[in-house]
Amino acid sequence: MGLQRFERRLERLVEGAFTKAFRSGLQPVEIGRRLVRELEAGRTLGVRGAVAPNRYDVGLSPEDHDRFAGFHDALVRELEDAVREHARDEGYHFLGPVQVAITVDERAKRGDLRVRAEIVEDDHTPGALVLPDGRRVRLGPQPAVIGRLPDCAIALSDPQVSRRHAEVRPAADGYRIRDLGSTNGTLVNGNLVTDHRLADGDEIVVGATTIRYEES
Repeated sequence: MGLQRFERRLERLVEGAFTKAFRSGLQPVEIGRRLVRELEAGRTLGVRGAVAPNRYDVGLSPEDHDRFAGFHDALVRELEDAVREHARDEGYHFLGPVQVAITVDERAKRGDLRVRAEIVEDDHTPGALVLPDGRRVRLGPQPAVIGRLPDCAIALSDPQVSRRHAEVRPAADGYRIRDLGSTNGTLVNGNLVTDHRLADGDEIVVGATTIRYEES
């Protein structure tokens, strides 16, 4: 389950330098659990099935906000991943990219946790390419080229990858990947493709690099 994976990652995240800060008080995993509860409470039925909230505003007391400041960005990434993974496990989808904001609530006391979840529709189907190191390249209305050239959206220093190897572009039914005449070809889930509609969780292989496509 996505939340269980999140909890294990959070345990590793707060080890070492952050251990002292989280011996007591509000714990990061409590925020993750609350987000999942708000996701479930805020989901609704859409044309393609259940639609889940994709924007989350997490309000913390000034004291708790300061305690989280040392690894704010890493925590936000983990929280967003927890939301995506839970939605994927349950078969929910989003109408826009998943975004979590951690803000200060001046009225809150230490340990208080306020979460506001809402469904915010984007102009295009939400999608992202996830690199092996966890970096996310958000997809938009313009094609995202994968290749060796430095101006590619995903630039790879791999001799097996062509200069302009493949591109991911928006289509009426989501996003498609198209091989750009590469020398070694483009694989999706182990199959060689020239033009292919991407589905959530598809694994794209170019050269020695595996890139995951996510619809959120």
